[in-house]
Amino acid sequence: MQPESPDQQPEHRPPTTPEEALAIFHSCYAEPKLDDGTRAELAVHEFDEGYLVYPVLPALAYPDEVPLKAAAPGGGKVVVSKEKGKTYATPNFPTEQAIALYKKNRARERNS
Repeated sequence: MQPESPDQQPEHRPPTTPEEALAIFHSCYAEPKLDDGTRAELAVHEFDEGYLVYPVLPALAYPDEVPLKAAAPGGGKVVVSKEKGKTYATPNFPTEQAIALYKKNRARERNS
């Protein structure tokens, strides 16, 4: 799930709603699929600098009946920037950790 680098992406109007962030996501990335080939539902988590877009993975039932979320190997999450509408891939970390990594990387870019 790697588009062109943020500097090489087509210009997008900065998103102001989750729906606009999804539209930008769909213009840059292929539709995520589950292991069985069906389309994955996408979730959008808004935060101060952007929208974190990620596939919702089904819960797995283990022998002890404790449902856990599956993490797709190699999967990731995408931030759509509120500032410029650019997309930035992040690892498949928990939501707050993915956002923190995005902010850390953006701060480093701004300071270089």
